[in-house]
Order: sequence, then structure tokens, then C-alpha cells
Amino acid sequence: MEPSRLAKQFVQSLLRWHGPDAFNPWADFDPDYDVAYARSIRKAQLERYLTRRLGNARILLVAEACGYQGGRFTGVAMTCERMMLSLHPTVNARMVIGAPGRRTSRADSPFLPKEIQRRSGFNEPTDTVVWDACLSAGLAPEEFLLWNIFPFHPHQKGRMLTNRTPTEKELSDGLAYTRELLRMTGPLLLFAVGRKSEATLREAGYHPVGLRHPANGGANLFREGLFDALKQKGLSS
Repeated sequence: MEPSRLAKQFVQSLLRWHGPDAFNPWADFDPDYDVAYARSIRKAQLERYLTRRLGNARILLVAEACGYQGGRFTGVAMTCERMMLSLHPTVNARMVIGAPGRRTSRADSPFLPKEIQRRSGFNEPTDTVVWDACLSAGLAPEEFLLWNIFPFHPHQKGRMLTNRTPTEKELSDGLAYTRELLRMTGPLLLFAVGRKSEATLREAGYHPVGLRHPANGGANLFREGLFDALKQKGLSS
């Protein structure tokens, strides 16, 4: 099956999941934060992202869950709105989806806490570290695929602009989508970003290369681990 059809079917499967205190970027809508047609925008962006990588990706990096400053508003894991709007210093929309991207957070939302978020969309430091490390290793944008074990956004009750650790049930639910993604891509060098992701993948029978999560002072260790593993596999320039 051609990549575009595979991507579309995969995104359609994501629409079926719903759970408490977790936002599904491709199925859920919050008028306090989302622009009109936000769901359609996020679906289209993920479909474009996957289509460009199915058949081209050499590695899959799997983190824990979607964050509110990243995939919650873009629909693409570990990718923030400023990347989609080409307002990021190193990553632009054509690198992500091969076309101009769109924001789905409301610029006029009274609930966005910072003026720069209203003006330029959300920015996630972890996303910057991951993208910059992959590009610095000599990988083309289409050669690395970013995903989350729990692809949805877990948040604290009643507080949409927060992140929380997904429950074991949520990780189990989300793992099914990672399995399907791996079936679609075929064998790839698999990386687990953070201990929770690594433990979940190992318990499921996979053998990922574990990487330190970039947050909380882990950026350099993440880069070093990625570079070393890619060099050992002959995938780094």
C-alpha cells in the first residue's frame, strides 16, 4: 500500500481513543485553546509527516507522551508550533511536512500565559534538542521518525496546559499504536527516549537503544547517546 494511504489509515485509527484527563489531538477540540478546524489541521499535518517518512526512515525515536507545548497543538510528536510556522531557528515546516504548516492554538486565547505564545505559537525545548541532535548527526529529516508510546496528551485534571506521567493503562493503550507504526515502517533502529519509554518497549519484547531524556539537564547525555549509537550502526555522517 502506498505511504499516503497507510498514513491516512493510521491517523484514522488514532481517532478512536478517548480517556479521562487526556487530550486526543486528532479527535478532540477545546474552544478555549483551539482554532476552528484544529483537528483537521493536526490530522493533515501528521499524515504529511508520516507519508514523507514511510519507506525513508532509518530510525524511530519513541518518547513517553505528547506534551502541551509540542504535539498537542501540531499533531506531530516532539515537534512544536514554531517549527510548523518556520519561526524556529533550525527547523522549518518543509523539513517536517514538506509544506507550510499551520498553528492550531488560538492567538487570541485569553488562557495562553505568555505574549510570545500568542504571537508565535508554542515552543518546546525538548523538541529542539531532539531535532537538532538528529540533524547534527547527519540524518535527513525524512530519515528519523519521532513518536510517543502514549501518543495523546495526558494533563492534570482541569488544567489543559500541563503535562503528567501517563498511567500504566494509558501506556498499554498507546503501545498498540507503536506496534502498528513499526509494522508499517518495517525494521528500524529503535530508540527509547527516557526510562518509562524504554521499560515499556522492553516489557513488550522490543530491544531499543535507551537514551537519556533531554529534559532536566539531560540534553548533552541525549546527544552523546544518540551520536554513539548511530556511529556504531554506521548511520552517522
